[in-house]
Amino acid sequence: MTTNNPETSAPSGREPASMSVHGAAIWAMAGQYLSFGIQFITSVVISRFFLTPAEVGLFSIALSAALVASVLQDFGLTRYIAGLAQIDSASLSRCSSVALLFSLIITGIIAGAAWPMAHAYHQPALMPMLLIIAGSYLFLPLSVVPLALMGRTMSFHGHFAVNVGGAIAQAVVGLGLAAAGYSSFALAWATLASGVSRGIIAQIIRPALPWPLRFDEVRPIVGTGSRLTTLYASGALGTRTPDMIVGKLLSLLAVGLYSRAVGLSDQFRMLISGAIGSVFYPAFARIRDRGEPLGPAYQRVVAGYTAVIWPGMAGLALAATPLVRLLYGPHWMGVAPLLTIISLTELFLVSLPLHTDLPILMGRINKLLALNVWDTAMSIGFLALGCHWGVTGAAASRVAYGAGWVLLYAGFLHRLIRFDPRAMVGIYLRSAAVTLAALTPLGLVYLFWAGPATIALPTLLAAVGAGVGLWLATLLLVRHPALDDLVTVIAHLPYGHRLRPMLAGALARSA
Repeated sequence: MTTNNPETSAPSGREPASMSVHGAAIWAMAGQYLSFGIQFITSVVISRFFLTPAEVGLFSIALSAALVASVLQDFGLTRYIAGLAQIDSASLSRCSSVALLFSLIITGIIAGAAWPMAHAYHQPALMPMLLIIAGSYLFLPLSVVPLALMGRTMSFHGHFAVNVGGAIAQAVVGLGLAAAGYSSFALAWATLASGVSRGIIAQIIRPALPWPLRFDEVRPIVGTGSRLTTLYASGALGTRTPDMIVGKLLSLLAVGLYSRAVGLSDQFRMLISGAIGSVFYPAFARIRDRGEPLGPAYQRVVAGYTAVIWPGMAGLALAATPLVRLLYGPHWMGVAPLLTIISLTELFLVSLPLHTDLPILMGRINKLLALNVWDTAMSIGFLALGCHWGVTGAAASRVAYGAGWVLLYAGFLHRLIRFDPRAMVGIYLRSAAVTLAALTPLGLVYLFWAGPATIALPTLLAAVGAGVGLWLATLLLVRHPALDDLVTVIAHLPYGHRLRPMLAGALARSA
C-alpha cells in the first residue's frame, strides 16, 4: 500500500498517490479498534470506581445538547473536498476559513444554550459544563480540513493517528480528573482535551491552517454545506436528543443507564464496522465515475455488514447481563436489560448501510432530506411515547423505530441503487443463519451450565470463542457472499497472510 503524505496538488491537478480500498480499510479499522479499546477501558474504570449513573447522566445531557449544534462542524467540507477535481492553495484557504467561521458559530450556540439548559433541567452544573464542552469546538478548524484531505486520498493512516491520539488524551484527562474527584466535569474536560489533541495531530500530519482568511468565491462551499447541514441537522434531532428527552421526562439516573446502554451498543457496532464506512464513500464514487452499476457493489457491502454486525450485536444482546455485571459492577446492572433491547435494534439499522452517503453521492439530497424529517419525527415520537413506561419503555421504543426505519428507506434505496431484491433476501437469510450459529454455544451454556447472572468470565469467553468458530464454519457451509471480502481483509491483518491459504482452501472445498 502507498503511505505518502498527501500534499497540496500542483496547478496541474495531480493528486498524491492513494491507498487501495483494502489498505485504507485496514488503517481505518485499526484506528477504530484501538480508539474503541482506549475509550471502552476508560469508561469501565470511570464508571466502576469513580462516577455514579446519575453523574454520567448529567454529562450525557450536556454532551447531547452540544452534539445537536455540532452538526455544523463539518459543514459539508469533507464531501465538498472529496468532490473537487483538484486542490490548490486558494481552495484550501477558502475551506479552512469556512471551517473556522463555523467553529465559532458552534461555540457560540453551545455557550448561548448553557444557561437555558441549566434552567430547564434545574441543574446549575450544566452551565459551566456546557461552556467547557463549547471550548473544544474552537479547535475544530485544525482537524476538519486536514482529515478531509487525507480522506480524499484515502490516507487513513493519518486518520488513525488523529483518532487514537484524541482517544489517549481524552482517557488520560478523564481518568485523572475523575480520580481527583471532579465528578461529571472530568468527562467535560476530557472532551476538551480530545479536541485540542486531534487538532494538533492533524496539523502535524497535514498542515492546513485557516490563515490567511479567504471568503471570496465560497458560494459553492456554502451551497453544498447548507444542504448537507440541513440534512445532518434533521438527523441530529433524532439521534442526538434521546438523552435529553429521557433526562427531561424521567431522571438523571434513568438517562445515565440509558446513555450507557446506547453508548455500549454504538461503541460495539463501531468497533466492528464503523471505520469501514468512511472508506466506502470514495470507493463508491470511483464506481460511479466509471459508469458501473452500484447494485452489485452495494449487495457486497450489505453482505459484509450483516455477516459480521448481526452476530456481533445479537451476541452483545445475549451476553448483556454478564458483561455489565463483570465489567461495571452491581450499581450499573440496570443497564443490562436496556443493552439487550438496544443491541437488537442495530439489526435493523445495519440492514441498509450507507443510507445517507449513497443518496448524497448520487445527488438525491432533497429526497433524502424529506425522508430524514420523517425519520426524525418517528424517532422522537416513539421515544417520547416509550418514556411513559419508564426507561425500559424508552429502550423498547428503539425496536419499533428500527422496524419503521427499514420500511422508510428500503424502497428509496432500491430505486436509487437498483439492487436485486431476491439477492438481498438471500443475503439476509444467510446472515441470519450465521447469527444463530454464533449464538448457539452461549445459549447452550445458559441452558445447561450457568445462567446470565452466575456465568464466570472464563466460561463466557470460551462460549464466545466457540461461537466465533461456529460462525466461521457456517459462513463456509452456507457459502455466504461476504466470504471472499472477509478473506481479503484477514489477509491484510498482521500474520493474516498465513491464514489466507487455509481459508482459501476451505472455500474451495465448500464450493
